Amino acid sequence: MKTTIIVVLLAVSLAFTNAQAGEIVVIGNSNVPKMDAVTIQKVYTGKFISVSGVSVKPVGFKPGTTARNHFLKEFLNQDEEKYTAYWTVRKYIGKGVPPHDLDSAAAVISYVQSTPGAVGYIDAADLRPGMNVIARR
Repeated sequence: MKTTIIVVLLAVSLAFTNAQAGEIVVIGNSNVPKMDAVTIQKVYTGKFISVSGVSVKPVGFKPGTTARNHFLKEFLNQDEEKYTAYWTVRKYIGKGVPPHDLDSAAAVISYVQSTPGAVGYIDAADLRPGMNVIARR
């Protein structure tokens, strides 16, 4: 009986851990307000350069990373190919540049916390206490 309970608790614990690891969290500098998914989409596609009077500076991960792929799917409803093509056209016609790509969650966190208006996304597993979570999926 004890073995069955332990197995069930272990399975529930693993399921919870896997669900948390796959969640993407959008974080912002302390001066960045909460945002809905549509606003985040407009920030990451260059259509919004400010939110509630705050000039925003989005950053993300380099192409091919799990966090980036998940973010593109969940928040922008795009894949890497469509997102890259979108920004190629926008740059060509002079409508902005894509968000800067960073190498790691630590780099995203550091940039967001030290740069007014900065917005970035990370895996929920990398979330630290005191961060300004502006959205999650």
